[in-house]
Amino acid sequence: MSGGLLVAGTTSDAGKSVLTAGICRWLYRHGVRVAPFKAQNMSNNSAVAVDEAGRGGEIGRAQALQAAACGLPPQVRFNPVLLKPGGDLSSQVVLLGEAVDTVSAGSFRSLRPRLSETVFETLAALRAEFDAVICEGAGSPAEINLRDGDFVNMGLARRAQLPAIVVGDIDRGGVFAALFGTLALLDEADQALVAGFVINKFRGDLALLKPGLDMLRELTGRPTYGVLPWALDLWLDAEDSLAYGTVLGRPGPPLGDEWLRVAVIRLPRISNATDAEALAAEPGVRVRLTIEPAELADADLIVLPGSKSTVDDLAWLRATGLADAVRAHAAAGRPVLGICGGFQMLGRAIHDEVESRRGTVAGLGLLPIEVAFRARKTVRRAAGSAYGAVPVAGYEIHHGYVSSADPGLAPLLAYEDGRPEGAAAAPVFGTHWHGAFESDGFRRRFLAEVARIAGRHGFRVAADTSFAGARERALDLLGDLVEQHLDTAALLRLIESGPPPSLPFVPPGVPPLGVTPQGGRPSGVKPPGVRPPA
Repeated sequence: MSGGLLVAGTTSDAGKSVLTAGICRWLYRHGVRVAPFKAQNMSNNSAVAVDEAGRGGEIGRAQALQAAACGLPPQVRFNPVLLKPGGDLSSQVVLLGEAVDTVSAGSFRSLRPRLSETVFETLAALRAEFDAVICEGAGSPAEINLRDGDFVNMGLARRAQLPAIVVGDIDRGGVFAALFGTLALLDEADQALVAGFVINKFRGDLALLKPGLDMLRELTGRPTYGVLPWALDLWLDAEDSLAYGTVLGRPGPPLGDEWLRVAVIRLPRISNATDAEALAAEPGVRVRLTIEPAELADADLIVLPGSKSTVDDLAWLRATGLADAVRAHAAAGRPVLGICGGFQMLGRAIHDEVESRRGTVAGLGLLPIEVAFRARKTVRRAAGSAYGAVPVAGYEIHHGYVSSADPGLAPLLAYEDGRPEGAAAAPVFGTHWHGAFESDGFRRRFLAEVARIAGRHGFRVAADTSFAGARERALDLLGDLVEQHLDTAALLRLIESGPPPSLPFVPPGVPPLGVTPQGGRPSGVKPPGVRPPA
């Protein structure tokens, strides 16, 4: 059996995804056959993995990035369970790449045994195939209300006997309390697998942090394997669009004398928000995410991104006044782009008996198309061309399809076999393809056209921007950060040999699963500190 590691976190967005990718890239550069794994992800940012038979399946976008860090194409095995929220109370369940059910929080419990066994079997197969499997947890392992039946955090570690490290984001504040509290809320058997900590996003003098690290070791009996510095260039492939903030990326100065301003509407159920990252990689392109109609007024290009619930998000656009602002923008002859669900919203009507079950709903009326939904989701990679012969590649994840379009409507793209895709009715454009703007030539031609329509005659596209190169540089930076700032020798021992024996228990812990303490807490709880294991 190969080595392995669970990267857990004190919170969501603590740095689990990037640390996992960094460890993967570090191991890969040293010749280790390594694979990523996330048992269950909850995200609408997904990617397409294609199996040997050519069938497409969905996995979390972060796991596709981690696969790239390992020098591997994405595989559905790397993220066997993907939950795609369609609202506050329901999620679509994707199992080994294929949508199998839509569940509520309550009904999910009945599906959990099937999912957990698939997860355990998949991880075991990967560990038999690779030298090391680096697993990413989800949320926090200290969510004690969810520990019973957990197969993502310590439940996974216990079943596979994986050592675990816990990463905390110091930029949020309270990192020592978060690290200590995460450990102290685990039961004794779980704590025995937690070998130490990593602190993420540190800015300042490390000497000022060291006394806290020493005290954390005294309190828990566990080391901090390293402190990762704040890195401004790590913004690609964010697991959650909320991690972006307002301005996306680090916009480089324009090559000409004008900026191109792009406003991406942050839909409530936004999916694959990463599509806008390629636009933000271009010099002189400022991309911001917004929910304010007023912020669309000075944009050169408005982007309606993908949505997990197109009809519901369209209703939200109308309720917030954003729909009127988008229409006014297009009426003034200024560019609008819709991607996947955003493309569907731009049409005359949506016929949906599948996703929202609302029947026929009026669209924004900016493109002469109608969209219908089919039960089976289209999940596949796509390739073709634009502007005659400019190569384009992307991927598709959608239930909706163009059921009718006016004769003579020009497509934005074309498949390799010549079939049309999307719509180009300047100033309004749309496509079902995600990731198309990662194709450098197409992105440049499209932005040049947007600048012309918007009257930004001083904007110039770069001749050499490579989005694939930017992603590789980000992965190498992650590998560098791990190598330079973590105790990699200790980390390698942990991956190869498991957690050190006799790690001390930190009270109070929680009762073992199935045991209910009298008075609602374990009897004989001692003050915080450490004691030897029983």
